[in-house]
This record gives sequence, structure tokens and C-alpha cells, in this order.
Amino acid sequence: MSIKPRLCAAAALASFAFMSLAARADDHAYTPGSVVNVSRIRTVDGKFDDYMKWIAGTWKQEQEAGKKAGYILSYQVLQVEPRGPDDADLLLMITYKNWAALDGALAQQDAISKQIEGSVAAANQSQVGRASIRRVLGSATMQALDLK
Repeated sequence: MSIKPRLCAAAALASFAFMSLAARADDHAYTPGSVVNVSRIRTVDGKFDDYMKWIAGTWKQEQEAGKKAGYILSYQVLQVEPRGPDDADLLLMITYKNWAALDGALAQQDAISKQIEGSVAAANQSQVGRASIRRVLGSATMQALDLK
């Protein structure tokens, strides 16, 4: 074997060794986990039980349909102590496998709305009706970082 092929083989071996060290140095102390959407809700005074009836009915049916279809992993309702009039008293949490699970979410939600409420128009109308018993203060979508 001549010197040139030996030098090429040695260079290739060295570059593979350095690449594995570089990959190890770039390793993170976490892996990306599930994606969670949290909606902050404030119920109107005296309407908490009315809103919870909707949560325990239609909203729960929608979430269960989403789980069955594989769109979501889980959901949860948390009651929060509001510190002021513009603070949430409920948090609605929906957990997705990853960011890609949100691709096509509008079409997925429309299909579930048709299944549960009969049509997207009916779902929109019930959304308008809920405005008298709650305010949506906003939402945030975030990703869990699972520590290694």
C-alpha cells in the first residue's frame, strides 16, 4: 500500500474521531418533550358552575375525541386562585406529543366540532354564547424540556 492511500485512511479515521467528539460536545442536557397549550380563563362572578358544566360536557367530549383520534396526549383543568379581577381562575391545559402534532390543527378541530356539535357554525355560535359566562385572557404554548 502506497503512502497516499495510508494518509487518506488516517485522515478519514481522524476526522471521524473528531466528529464524534464534536457531536458529544454539542449534546444538550435535555431532550425536547411534549408541547403544552395553556388557556387562561376568568369566569364571570356567579357563573363558575355554569362554565364548569360546559367544560365537563362539550369541552371534555372534544378532548376525548382528540385523544381517540391521536391528536392530543392528555388534557387537564386547573382551578387557580385569582389575585385580581384580571387574573385567571381556570387554566385549560392540552398536551400534544410535539410541535408537529399542531400541523393541521384547524382541520382537526373542525372535524371534531362537526362530530360533537353538528357543524363548525354551531360550534362558533356556542363560542359566542360562552362569552356571557367567561373571558378568555389568553393562552401560551410551550414545550417541556426533559432533563437527561
